[in-house]
Amino acid sequence: MLRIAVAGGVCLCLLLPRLSRGGSSPAPPVQASSLIEHDTAVATQQPGPHGGGGKTTAYSFFARAPNLQLVFRKRALHPGAAIGYHRQEEDEIYYIVSGTGELTLNGARSVVSPGTAILTRPGSSHGLRQVGPDDLVIIIAYQQSSGARGR
Repeated sequence: MLRIAVAGGVCLCLLLPRLSRGGSSPAPPVQASSLIEHDTAVATQQPGPHGGGGKTTAYSFFARAPNLQLVFRKRALHPGAAIGYHRQEEDEIYYIVSGTGELTLNGARSVVSPGTAILTRPGSSHGLRQVGPDDLVIIIAYQQSSGARGR
């Protein structure tokens, strides 16, 4: 008898919300617009950010997407280009796609190459310089904040 009462209670809990809405299913969540962007549509030539110098190509994906708090960018540092040494204000991730670079992180230097991921945290300092014959291509991701511009 107790099993029947428990089963009946469970059924009522599942059905009551539907009955109070006139028997309809729950409304699906509102879906935001999804986007597809290509390198060729977003590429811009820029000097190395943070005073790094040299020539780079920045690919700022979804920069015009409404209410997106994530910055997702690809940057090609051409021979001799760099991202200048600077203090980090928010968590930021670099991922090395191709080429070779010299990373300075909190004063310590290391060589980075394809497959390397770098997490910089607020309060740390870092810079990245292209070395070698090929462009250093990186993916950069961080949460958008009022002070985060131009990497």
